[in-house]
Amino acid sequence: MVNNFDDPENEVAIRLRRLRLARGLSQRALAKAAGVNNSTVSLIESGQMNPSVGALKRVLTGFPIGMAEFFAFDATPNEQVFFAAEELKEIGKGGISYRQVGGTIPGRTLQILHETYKVGASTGTVLLSHEGEEGGIVIKGRLEVIVGEQRKILGPGDAYLFDSRMPHSFRAIGKDECVVISASTPPTF
Repeated sequence: MVNNFDDPENEVAIRLRRLRLARGLSQRALAKAAGVNNSTVSLIESGQMNPSVGALKRVLTGFPIGMAEFFAFDATPNEQVFFAAEELKEIGKGGISYRQVGGTIPGRTLQILHETYKVGASTGTVLLSHEGEEGGIVIKGRLEVIVGEQRKILGPGDAYLFDSRMPHSFRAIGKDECVVISASTPPTF
């Protein structure tokens, strides 16, 4: 059976799937937490099973939430795909501005930042290291990038891409602020 999430008769299927994804759970994890079979969650979400009130209440114990909260949950996905400059969320501080595209959306696996480094600003003396990958393109100014034992000064149009588990740091050098567009997966902020 093909899922039709636009079908209003699948309201329970739509709500359950979106709530599960918003909470970052797999079908298997939800089923285990609720003490039901994996197939129960799968069948409900695919619209192949219309659960009884009792069955739905059992599944909801895996979150845990009650029936009223489940039906009050906004199952409408965040459909926004375009963001005006003023909608970028500032998540930086000090000498570095990190303006994030899309804010914080549960389940998001990609983070895109518009970064602005004041003259001399850096990510600090302690090298950063975290799961994932990151890359970026220098738009304006000059940026010193250290990744492991490698060090490079990048200018406009230059780019970087590396495994974020490698110790790394960034520092604006020169007499102008530095602007970078970067992306990382998974999000690090």
